[in-house]
Amino acid sequence: MSAFVPYEPLNTPKPFAEDVWIVDGPEIRMDYGPASLPFPTRMTVVRLSSGELWVHSPIAPDPALFEQVEALGRVRYLVAPNSLHYWYMADWLERYPEATSHAVPGLEKAKRRFRIDQVLTAGERMEWEGEIAWVLVPGTAVTEAVFFVRRGRVAVLTDLIENFEPARVRSRLLRWLIGLAKANGSTPLDMRATYLPRRREVARAVREILDWPADKVVMAHGLPYGKNGAAELQRGLGWTVRRDRTIRRWKPGSRP
Repeated sequence: MSAFVPYEPLNTPKPFAEDVWIVDGPEIRMDYGPASLPFPTRMTVVRLSSGELWVHSPIAPDPALFEQVEALGRVRYLVAPNSLHYWYMADWLERYPEATSHAVPGLEKAKRRFRIDQVLTAGERMEWEGEIAWVLVPGTAVTEAVFFVRRGRVAVLTDLIENFEPARVRSRLLRWLIGLAKANGSTPLDMRATYLPRRREVARAVREILDWPADKVVMAHGLPYGKNGAAELQRGLGWTVRRDRTIRRWKPGSRP
């Protein structure tokens, strides 16, 4: 039996905002220290003004899924958004060899190698940047790129916020490890540990995220926020700002 109650249907693009779809995939096992733990998977697909697709955190390959994605447009960009979410990039690049692949720094030495065309390094200009803003949140063990789809006003995160619903976590061990109390979402404790040593850089990056006028937020694990996105980001990521007095006060609806 799955450790999580899935967000069905799986392997099917589900509309989330204008030209933005989320795809919930099968449960996988992720390395967690010396052991591995089950986790649900999710990717996000954005159709750009060109009609081409930008795919965030590709999930396990599936012929029917490929067909459904191709019905939305031509896959042009594939994104490995953090140090953990990259495993299926190789499969998607095999299917779409003409796509441009992007990855956060450090994945050049990933356990499962894949072609990296452009590293998501702060200051680097991306072809899609006019439609999707982004910022790099650096950590000691995990670095994550966070994105903002301007037209749909959707913030796209991976593990920086997790929002597991208590009723969907079947395993008591996982509930304890996740620190699950209620479905409000925040940065899990193990992830905070990787960001604290670089808290000044993290706080500066989060300030940019909090300035985005987000209506919705999608993350890799748990219930997405379908409304009040900017406020949810402030609540879930506010701990980074509180640890750095140099960061100015956030104002709802403010812009960069």
